[in-house]
Amino acid sequence: MNWQSQVSLASKTWWKIGGEAEFYFEPSSFDEFKTSYLEALKKSLAVTVLGGGTNVLVSDDGIQGLVISTAKLNQLKVFEEEGQLFLEAEAGVPKSDLVKEFLKRKLDPALFLCGLPGDVGGGVVMNAGVSENIVPREFGEIVRSVEVLKPDGELKTYSHDDLNWVYRKSLGWEPGLVYKALLSWPLEENLEVMNSVRQATRRRLERQPLTQPSCGSTFKNPKGSDSAGALIEKAGLKGYQVGQAQVSPKHANFIVNLGGAKAQDVHQIIQHIQKTVFDQFGIELEREVRYLGHWDL
Repeated sequence: MNWQSQVSLASKTWWKIGGEAEFYFEPSSFDEFKTSYLEALKKSLAVTVLGGGTNVLVSDDGIQGLVISTAKLNQLKVFEEEGQLFLEAEAGVPKSDLVKEFLKRKLDPALFLCGLPGDVGGGVVMNAGVSENIVPREFGEIVRSVEVLKPDGELKTYSHDDLNWVYRKSLGWEPGLVYKALLSWPLEENLEVMNSVRQATRRRLERQPLTQPSCGSTFKNPKGSDSAGALIEKAGLKGYQVGQAQVSPKHANFIVNLGGAKAQDVHQIIQHIQKTVFDQFGIELEREVRYLGHWDL
């Protein structure tokens, strides 16, 4: 396989942070995806999938083994059948492509998807969603089935009910790599959805630091209490800074890269937030962002 070596990953993540991949490959077909995965396993190399680069923090030391990017696995097939819209999407299909298809037909999933960066693979793995009380609000609600490349080379299909869809995670498909998902939603028009999407987009632009590099939400919202952002703000941590990483003055659940931030800077902020919020409110904030690469935690 035509793998690249020592490839900087900073430009491939939303945070613009991170070291190098020992080996890096962007398959453009299922055969290349499968061959690269099995070849890495044969060589006893760790395999890390990098999708849209959202919700991940790559170590300053980079990632050992093979990093497989799904950027070129972006085929989307759309069809209607028995009163349902179906979208068969490879892992690298941007969520924004899904928004367009749902909006064309004035369907409700456009509203929660318009607030999510990244791609379909990440959406499935993280059961990506929004905090607003809307239907649907999480990826698991629109997934009909998921195709997973297993370590033995089999492409196994899991139905929605085969998997356990929990807050910001899907369980039951590992080990393996998510290759494709079949999404569906009833063809029931909501004439207000376009207006709702516009309003939601306007609110995000006003309240979130969308012009600065970040991973999106850093922490999961704890159950039965204020949101993570509200707790961090109450703790007086808006604007808290380590190196060139900063808790956004605009939205406290966002940590932004002011230019040249290191992963270790972000990690120190995350630790400080967790300790401060626990000391003040007795609430343990759980990271939503996933750490990739080698970390001495």
